[in-house]
Amino acid sequence: MSDVDLKFGHKRLIFRIQRREFRMNFENSDQLPPTRPPAIRADSVERFSRVSKDFAEAIARNRPVELKGSGCPVLVEGKRDASALRKFGFSGEIEILNRGWDQSKIVAYLYESYGTRNTVDQGPSVILLMDWDRTGGRLQSRLRKRLNALDMKVDESLWHSLVKNMKPEGRTVESLHSHAGALNPMIRDHLFPLGNRTDI
Repeated sequence: MSDVDLKFGHKRLIFRIQRREFRMNFENSDQLPPTRPPAIRADSVERFSRVSKDFAEAIARNRPVELKGSGCPVLVEGKRDASALRKFGFSGEIEILNRGWDQSKIVAYLYESYGTRNTVDQGPSVILLMDWDRTGGRLQSRLRKRLNALDMKVDESLWHSLVKNMKPEGRTVESLHSHAGALNPMIRDHLFPLGNRTDI
């Protein structure tokens, strides 16, 4: 068993390596916390760090304009996916695909509501975030093609990051909520340098 001392932004984290897992101490002290913090496997720390950066960028784009965000909506499959994103600090619009409408009506609604480009940052007008299992991948591809056909640009950077880095932990947006305790401190550290303090 050994300790590893890392710095993320302004916080100092103490990790204890034991049985190939990191035990994280979120306080600025050399003592391990009395309660058991979220465990991150040793081989997952780098992947979680990459995903947390993409989460921070998506949270900043999703944040309402009055809170100095871009007001870019996120499109997810269902209500549980939206609930999982709220645990990570998404505070703007989250649109739900499974609302009883066919895809043509959803695509038309997104086009009419959000246009082809985000009016604040001139980037993509929608963050597209389906699950990254086989069905979700097909949905992601189909929706991208239909939105692109209307000249709507979509932001898929978070989805690509999740596909690449989070497959061992799950293949659905809903499954991410169980990793919120481990990811949120890393997400906060990426948001602070961007000047986007949040209460996640």
